[in-house]
Amino acid sequence: MEISCAFPTTLDTPDHIVIAEELGYKRAWIYDTPQQSPDVWMTLALAAVRTSRIALGPGVLVPSLRHPMVNASATATLAALAPDRVVIAFGTGFTGRRAMGYGAITWGFMQRYIAAYRGLLRGEIIEWEGAKMQMLHPTRHAPPRPIDVPILIGALGPKGRRIAHDIGDGLFVALSVDDEVAGFDWVSLLFYGTVLDDGEPATSPRAKAAAGPGWALAYHAGYELGGRTAVMEIPGGRDWLAVIDRKPEDQRHLGVHVEHCVGLNAADLAAWDAGGAAIVEQVTMTGTADVVLRRLQGLGEQGVTELVYQPAGEDISRELERFMSTASS
Repeated sequence: MEISCAFPTTLDTPDHIVIAEELGYKRAWIYDTPQQSPDVWMTLALAAVRTSRIALGPGVLVPSLRHPMVNASATATLAALAPDRVVIAFGTGFTGRRAMGYGAITWGFMQRYIAAYRGLLRGEIIEWEGAKMQMLHPTRHAPPRPIDVPILIGALGPKGRRIAHDIGDGLFVALSVDDEVAGFDWVSLLFYGTVLDDGEPATSPRAKAAAGPGWALAYHAGYELGGRTAVMEIPGGRDWLAVIDRKPEDQRHLGVHVEHCVGLNAADLAAWDAGGAAIVEQVTMTGTADVVLRRLQGLGEQGVTELVYQPAGEDISRELERFMSTASS
């Protein structure tokens, strides 16, 4: 399996990608979450001019956030800055849309969008929103078309997987995999957690900061995808909901997604203290080096071809180094 990393995009992300390259990570994926992050394309461009080997890409782009021409032009710019190192992943939008109060986009829209985006990169005249358009970039404005970049699809459920087969070069999934990934040659799995020091409990302050943001996804995703009932079934879920319910109903999504994948918000802290901390090793890739290694090997047996680790906490360098040392042993 290839060993890659991902970052919830911050002003420090270019520095962290430089470290990841030095440690030998294959790719660095960064999030497209404009409501809480610096611009994904600006950040990738900064990383591109500071690195020479590591592949770079958004993981995942949310189509509705930008016109396909905007993403095609940005892709071309990144391809010029980092030739043969650009990878792209698209998704229907979790935090990238839900944190702004929207639901996920439809798979029909996703199909049309990626077809238009691919056509633009090939240099074709495409139709979008009733108008004909083409990338008109002259020499020194973008690489010549066609511009070929691999495209992965973040797909949930049977329909998403079928579409990923039809229009993608691989699958980009988060947290877990199922039997349906067997039909893909490229399966990237995004996950969270921390490699514990000898004798360190999974609830130590350091581990809480490093694994906590990934652990909190159990509540964030449970609420957004399964509703209140799903959260109630998680240890500490009642206390988590009690904090979220303090906001007006039409603003609760703001309380859910603040600090998403970065830290613990007020609801997350309440759930952690109410017993939710007990499941941190269950819902994240957290454990001693030998435990983490065994779990990673099991992912390879399930069809995962690329491990995508998102570090968190106060010392990102430490997290990247410990994970790479463990995964490559």
